[in-house]
Amino acid sequence: MKRIAALIALIALIVMAQPILLREASARPARCVVLGNGMTPYRGTCNFMPDDGGSFAVEPVGKSGFDSVTMVSIAIVSPGVAQVRGLTRDGISSLWGEAKRSKSDPACWVGDDFKICVY
Repeated sequence: MKRIAALIALIALIVMAQPILLREASARPARCVVLGNGMTPYRGTCNFMPDDGGSFAVEPVGKSGFDSVTMVSIAIVSPGVAQVRGLTRDGISSLWGEAKRSKSDPACWVGDDFKICVY
């Protein structure tokens, strides 16, 4: 009976982890610039993880995070507009707010107090 319960728990864990594993499998290196939101400016290599509809996430490579944030996600809500969130080391999703795609540099998303560029 314990083996069956352990097997069920293992299968559930694998099923829950599958979207994360698939996203990480599609990650590719990029150059990121993350400025503002009270953080130390980050300019360096990151993993770019595309998602549906033009949304994406980035995480720094070779560093522990963008200060206390380990990942930033940009979720497209309408053409040229996105909701931006940061994931803290404690696993807390912090809402940074709305960002608009820069007209002068389309690789950048600009919010009230932050800017994220991925090249």
